[in-house]
Amino acid sequence: MKPTLNPRKLSVLSFAKSESNLDGTEPLAHFERLQDFQQADIPAAQVQFHAHGEMRAAAEGGSAPWLQLSAGTRLTLVCQRCLAPVEQEVTFARDFRFVASEAQAELEDEESEEDVLALSAEFDLLELVEDELLMALPASPKHEVCPQAVKLQVADADFQEAEDKPNPFAALVGLKLPKG
Repeated sequence: MKPTLNPRKLSVLSFAKSESNLDGTEPLAHFERLQDFQQADIPAAQVQFHAHGEMRAAAEGGSAPWLQLSAGTRLTLVCQRCLAPVEQEVTFARDFRFVASEAQAELEDEESEEDVLALSAEFDLLELVEDELLMALPASPKHEVCPQAVKLQVADADFQEAEDKPNPFAALVGLKLPKG
């Protein structure tokens, strides 16, 4: 019998050495920062994720733990054209290499094209899922075709043109001092 893996307290090294897989579904309500972007209260909204661990050859010799992670959800965001709610699929798929310490991860992350994270005894996989989904949010969510006509003018019918009003500085013309 395989032990049950806890995505909130995952030993990445053991997970990678055993080449384990972890599939799960969590309520969107468990992801507070992501929930802040949700424009509609949908109690059944879910986040699905899949994680696979493996050991890969390291550049300096030996092997390093890697985590392949993908996740997705549907969010109701605000359309940037019409300001009405728009449903958007938000997904990502990324690979992460793990190193011994935060300092090493910081150093190697700057120098490599890989995503490098620090190993910990109890890694919070769901926090990483939330971080990656937040980064995958569209910068400007929009409907392909907005459900209502988009107002494309700045002024409305009640707007009075500026030239209808007298210029408040026009009276100053008569106060001009003669050159002398």
